[in-house]
Amino acid sequence: MDFNLPQELRMLKRSLRGFVDKELIPLEQKFRPEGEEMPQDLLGPLQEKVKAMGLWMLDVPQEHGGAGLDLLTRCVIAEEVARTAVLPFRGNELFGPEVRPVLFHCNEEQKERFLFPVIRGEKRVCFAQTEPDAGSDPANMKTRAVRDGDHFILNGTKRFITGAGSADYAQVMAVTDTEKRARGGITCLIVDMKSPGVNLDRHWPTMMGDAPWEIVFDNVRVPAANVIGTVGEGFTLAQKWITEGRIRGHGARPVGIAQRALEMMIDYAQQRVTFGQPLSERQAVQFMIADSAMELHAARLMVYECAWRHDRGEDIRNLAYMVKVMCSEMAGRVVDRAIQIHGGVGLTKDLPLEWWYRQVRSIRITEGATEVLRWRLAQNVIKAHKR
Repeated sequence: MDFNLPQELRMLKRSLRGFVDKELIPLEQKFRPEGEEMPQDLLGPLQEKVKAMGLWMLDVPQEHGGAGLDLLTRCVIAEEVARTAVLPFRGNELFGPEVRPVLFHCNEEQKERFLFPVIRGEKRVCFAQTEPDAGSDPANMKTRAVRDGDHFILNGTKRFITGAGSADYAQVMAVTDTEKRARGGITCLIVDMKSPGVNLDRHWPTMMGDAPWEIVFDNVRVPAANVIGTVGEGFTLAQKWITEGRIRGHGARPVGIAQRALEMMIDYAQQRVTFGQPLSERQAVQFMIADSAMELHAARLMVYECAWRHDRGEDIRNLAYMVKVMCSEMAGRVVDRAIQIHGGVGLTKDLPLEWWYRQVRSIRITEGATEVLRWRLAQNVIKAHKR
């Protein structure tokens, strides 16, 4: 059993570490995203550099011009890039246009209308699943799509939809069979955001700095030709993408954040002298560093194992739950300790700690609250024990 990353991933990790340290971290004093995109004068040159590294459109299949990387490689990249606070926490386009993976299930005609324009950066798409009464329980969504000839009539409300204000299309999850629901009764529809009846109702400003949208669909006519996959397959497509996102975005990314926070607390503890001794000589501070190092090590191993098993085609549903819960909560604790060790300066916007504190807090709720994932995990573990 080998717990080391393959040599090529170790080399990539070192290369990215240098890129982040040299190119990204120095920009933190110029730009700290609060919901807005990175200015093009900063983003453009960085994009050219990652292109030169062969890191462009990471999860887009090679036949469509992307890198087609497996999940473990994308996790290594996400971990290293997360060490900086200069990139938007949501809607990060450092590695190219944000292509929602559900679009990979387009048929050939749909690829020409939806997928390829997004890949070329000509169009933008958002993902609309969450509702006012169906966040952590998406199978209970109320948005309905009723067949009417060669169209569907769409009615309902979606909330906390990132990027809806700038999107040309929305990937909308809607109930098409009220009996089947999550078991074959939820369909993915591509909806033109300029269609009559599509209303951007309001912003929802958040503590993270971004302001996702609430979208109201009022008798919107959607062509049946805009169904992604097959009718009733939408929930399966969405959950597959969300599961990968938990591993990469809620697993690997918190690991990277915690790594930088740990590095910062160690550096500051060695520099800061109180009562004649550096903080690093204080047992209370040493324990915070030790606890952070242990938790970070365990979390990183969980992420790598889960991504590796995913790439082997194994069922990683339970592991993905564990990764999301453990990593999101671990990073919150490590960043909190780093703030505590830095004292008053840790509360200021001069350091990235307060920004990470707000961002990491959000992922214990978004795309599956940790309490819900614990509940699901317990159900699965108990069910497996009875066999």
